[in-house]
Amino acid sequence: MSIKVQNLTKEFDGKKVLDNISFSVEEGEILSIVGFSGSGKSTILKLLCGLLQPDSGVINIEAGDVAMVFQYSALFDSLNVFDNISFALQERKEFKGKYTKEQIKQIVAKSLNTVGLSGIEDKYPHELSGGMQKRVSLARAIVTQPQFILYDEPTAGLDPVASTVIENYILRLRSETKATSIVVTHQMSTITRCSDKVIMLYDGHIVFRGTPKDLLKQDNPYTKQFVSAEIEGPMKITAEGF
Repeated sequence: MSIKVQNLTKEFDGKKVLDNISFSVEEGEILSIVGFSGSGKSTILKLLCGLLQPDSGVINIEAGDVAMVFQYSALFDSLNVFDNISFALQERKEFKGKYTKEQIKQIVAKSLNTVGLSGIEDKYPHELSGGMQKRVSLARAIVTQPQFILYDEPTAGLDPVASTVIENYILRLRSETKATSIVVTHQMSTITRCSDKVIMLYDGHIVFRGTPKDLLKQDNPYTKQFVSAEIEGPMKITAEGF
């Protein structure tokens, strides 16, 4: 179950956020997409899951369910954990009516157990910590047994320990589901611990591709600036990047 992107272009208000980019993710791999804020990382995820349409180019995702883990969990505040996680099973046309209520309860319980949160089905999002909300969003993502998982800044807003917990679950989900995954992230620990491959975006183009070890070598000016968190370098910080 691979993802292949060829010559992808997307423009907003006359500005090319993505300009003729190509990359691939092989079955079971985790690709991290990095770069300054506003470089088009999240746009790629929205294009891959169909929330946006490309202006040109080809996206080839082999048949299979695509799950999205949003940056700030995106849980429904008015629904409890059970209803949040089971939402796709109850409302998406390809799943609606496929499972009995008891089967849905078992599927939700299994998903929660996978992310270490058994027994919280009756709680509401406001009763959960930020890290727990992230893990519920992971449970929601895997409830449909997806072949592809897209993570948009999965550790955003979390402390280092909570970030490590989320990284552990990203690796566990890859191991247990065999899903092909793409992670948009700024966090170096996520890049080095979770990625098989990395691409870096700047000004609509891919300016680096390689392994996390290649990134850490800092042997081109883009990787050097990113890893060192330097203001000066080929990547210019603009107002749109904040």
